[in-house]
Amino acid sequence: MSADTQVVKETPIHSRHVELGAKMASFAGFDMPISYTSIKEEHQAVREGVGVFDVSHMGEFIIRGKDALPFLQQITTNDVSKLEIGEIQYSCMPNMKGGIMDDLLVYRLSEENCSAGERAYMMVVNAGNIDKNWDWLAEQNNHDIHILNISQRTGLLAVQGPKAIDLLQEMTEVDLSAIKYYNFVKGDFAGMGNVIISATGYTGSGGFEIYVNSDQLPTLWDTMMKLGKNHGLVPCGLGARDTLRLEMGYCLYGNDIDETTSPIEAGLSWITKLSKGEFNSSEIFTKHKTEGVSKKLMAFIIEDRRVPRNGYKIEDEKGNVIGKVTSGTMSPSLGIPIGMGYIDMEHAKVNNPILINTGKKHLKGELVKAPFLKI
Repeated sequence: MSADTQVVKETPIHSRHVELGAKMASFAGFDMPISYTSIKEEHQAVREGVGVFDVSHMGEFIIRGKDALPFLQQITTNDVSKLEIGEIQYSCMPNMKGGIMDDLLVYRLSEENCSAGERAYMMVVNAGNIDKNWDWLAEQNNHDIHILNISQRTGLLAVQGPKAIDLLQEMTEVDLSAIKYYNFVKGDFAGMGNVIISATGYTGSGGFEIYVNSDQLPTLWDTMMKLGKNHGLVPCGLGARDTLRLEMGYCLYGNDIDETTSPIEAGLSWITKLSKGEFNSSEIFTKHKTEGVSKKLMAFIIEDRRVPRNGYKIEDEKGNVIGKVTSGTMSPSLGIPIGMGYIDMEHAKVNNPILINTGKKHLKGELVKAPFLKI
């Protein structure tokens, strides 16, 4: 093996995916299931019933200490001071040039294991950014805090869909209906203690995310698959995860947002709270909000049957380049091609006609307001 050969990682239930005949592929350094049957079937299972995703490749960091709050206020765009214990916040972590290091979740944890005056939080970050984010946190840390990377010892299942609660309630005495959206509890689940049950997900169809120790994940998966037979549970891969999130207009890091895009350009002004005071790149974001930006992430639909791909040029009706596609797919729910891309501000208006240049032909389309699917 050469020195520059990268070892592909596996989640704790990798063998379960292989046994089920999943189509596997490398994603963010992990060998992950893309689909088990078909993306369309798995997509519809989440929209209409219940599906389960292995998302143990995601990263988790614990931030604890007297300066945990000011540290997170400095490195994230949202206002962490608004979080009560048991609440979760969608946010992003900017670099110093107005770009996005990562989009993430911040959990405010219980203070039962903290000393007086300390707070505890958990950051959940994208798998492909774990090492980069860890290095960035260390570089930014001049506070009285302790940061712990628990990514490798944390297992995570996303159980999504309108019938998720019916299945999961059989596995716990915690009243799942009492957990509000973007809230979580710690409790007993499937015979395991100290499990985080989180009313979150990235599909738009509701459901929960279940955090356990990585060595408990195989047992949790097996129990869930057994009980799930009575609920029509469908194992789902990253292919359906992508179509589900795109129908809701949710950003995918590396496609729709990255270190060169501003949260203001990406339509994430709502998680960029300038009122909380100075934080990384806040001066740049203030300028973006007051003076405006040159481009904006917009949703679009296509009249043709061809799927718009990342990198395709977006043109106006006269053939002038006005933007670039960042994400595109055939919507399983709508039966038409949909996508997102950055559009020059002067053209970034809902109902504006566009052309997608595939290199061989031009696809007629129209800018629309996200989400594509109203649930």
